[in-house]
Amino acid sequence: MTDSTKIPNKLINEKSPYLLQHAYNPVDWYPWCGEAFEKARDEGKPIFLSIGYSTCHWCHVMERESFEDQGVADILNEHFICIKVDKEERPDIDHIYMNVCQLFTGSGGWPTSIFMTADQKPFFAGTYFPRECKYGMKGFTEILQNLIEIWQNDRGMIEEAGNSALDLLHQGDERNVPKGETSIERVKEAYLLYSANFDTRYGGSKGAPKFPTPHTLYFLLRYAFLNQDQKALDMAEKTLLSMYEGGIYDHIGFGFCRYSTDGKWLVPHFEKMLYDNALLLIAYAEAYQYTKKEIYKMICEQMVQFIKEEMRSPENGFYTAIDADSEGVEGKFYLWTKREIIEILGKDDGETFCKAYGITEEGNFEGENIPNLIGRGPQNLPESIRRLKEVREKRIKPHKDDKMITSQNGMMIAALAICGRVFQNQEYIEMAENGIKFIEQNLFTPEGRLLTRYRDGEAGILAFADDYAYMIWALIECYETTMNKHYLMLAEKFNAALIRLFWDEERGGVFLYGSDGEQLIKRPKDFYDGAVPSSNSVCAHNFIRLSRLTGFQDLEEMAKKIIQYTGRDSPRASLHSQSAIMHLEKSLDVKIAGAEDTQGFTEMIDKINSKFLPFLSVKFDKEEKEYKTVNGKATAYVCRDFTCAPPTNDLAQMLQ
Repeated sequence: MTDSTKIPNKLINEKSPYLLQHAYNPVDWYPWCGEAFEKARDEGKPIFLSIGYSTCHWCHVMERESFEDQGVADILNEHFICIKVDKEERPDIDHIYMNVCQLFTGSGGWPTSIFMTADQKPFFAGTYFPRECKYGMKGFTEILQNLIEIWQNDRGMIEEAGNSALDLLHQGDERNVPKGETSIERVKEAYLLYSANFDTRYGGSKGAPKFPTPHTLYFLLRYAFLNQDQKALDMAEKTLLSMYEGGIYDHIGFGFCRYSTDGKWLVPHFEKMLYDNALLLIAYAEAYQYTKKEIYKMICEQMVQFIKEEMRSPENGFYTAIDADSEGVEGKFYLWTKREIIEILGKDDGETFCKAYGITEEGNFEGENIPNLIGRGPQNLPESIRRLKEVREKRIKPHKDDKMITSQNGMMIAALAICGRVFQNQEYIEMAENGIKFIEQNLFTPEGRLLTRYRDGEAGILAFADDYAYMIWALIECYETTMNKHYLMLAEKFNAALIRLFWDEERGGVFLYGSDGEQLIKRPKDFYDGAVPSSNSVCAHNFIRLSRLTGFQDLEEMAKKIIQYTGRDSPRASLHSQSAIMHLEKSLDVKIAGAEDTQGFTEMIDKINSKFLPFLSVKFDKEEKEYKTVNGKATAYVCRDFTCAPPTNDLAQMLQ
């Protein structure tokens, strides 16, 4: 909370909205920096590390309860060196210490609370702590007092806990050996495991909370396509439609919230993340491409409208997130009473809307209503939606995290390029291309090193593997959408940099941070497809596609090495890698000879783009340097395993 009467702490000069939210806390926060660790060593104090992000509800709660409290701040300032980290700026730190939290407690989340020594050895961890004991949890002040006593009287216990944590972290390195299989049987196992836990009534996995996990939908659509499996397609569609009908989708302003707290997608955790909306946009576009159902196109159009209105910056980058809270209350911006609806729309239109969107006198969330379509299906009330949105816009809006993260911008650029291709929408394509220009113009060092964060005219922090991986994906999609070889050349350049900086030459796979980055207590690799696909699984897909587009077969072998890592864990933990196995097994590429004005060219491209062909890569040879037209018409060379069938002008033959 900003207060000009208060003295700011050391976060005041940071760019992260999350760190700036804490710049006027009475806690003497440091950003992650050498100065903080030196001070801890010099003064013989432990470090309290708090990791979160600016739109995190429980981060706000812990700030209000503890970090704005002078009594708690006095304890922290006297006995600890306190460090704040924005998880979106520093995914490397977040990844390591989230693993620590899971090792200590069996679970994780934000805010992540870590107590460690000056040499970064963690000895105690947790997530949100209430200031005083409640919810069956120990209070933060009691935990602090206990840790102070142990630090002063039993340093051996601290050292032992820190060493044990490091040992456990590094035991994971023994798993970093690619011994798994890349066979299609692994894919079938993943499908059967997912099917066994599928919620046939509401889609997604059984139980609550429910998370969108878009890469699960990609997997199901690809499995359905590869095996002509109607059940897999039904599961994908059930989930896509149920999510849209639920309260997790904002039916007034559009876009998806982070997850639902219940089992039927009704009550969301109200924050909206760029990454969820980007990756879900791809899922709905692919569902349209596969089924040709107009409902999916409509959802995509609404989602892009939300992105244009709320998430796009004047520089053509994309913001990170919108908070769940406004005026200190979770979801307040999004909730309605029936009386409000009737007053705004009038009795007849109001009653019609309330019936359609489940609005009742008693409400469905803490006495108010989350508009939803559960059990009623899509409605056609655009004028009522417009009028309600107009009124809602006058409310106090939730905080927006207006920093721009390279990886998340890559996701949105890829999504817009795909939508532009699928729906033949030039505006979407221009948004994608302008997004790439934004990255090119703002997120590189003078030496050409990609950076991870841009805000308020300043870029910073060396980019991570995720940033490179998602930007390469974006560039491949922009190439296949626009046929502009600049994007393919840029994808190759990014990929070469990724391999140079992140690839493990000994064992394969990409490390989370680069060889030129800050060396932490561990240099991890991420293979887990959680809220978003891991950097390694995205790289596997990129390598397969680039091997087809460039002819560099070594990239396919690198993709196989990545996929082999996932053989040690349940295949459900790496569904995007399982999709890469299908891509390896059934990969096709087509070379199109001819330019835009060549006879039959437009029809050929339109035919390809109209089909759901998830394992196809398309390369364009406009100058006919490698591939020649036949009879003066656009010509397709369809290839598998680097061997091409005879050229053809016939669209039906090409598709066959």
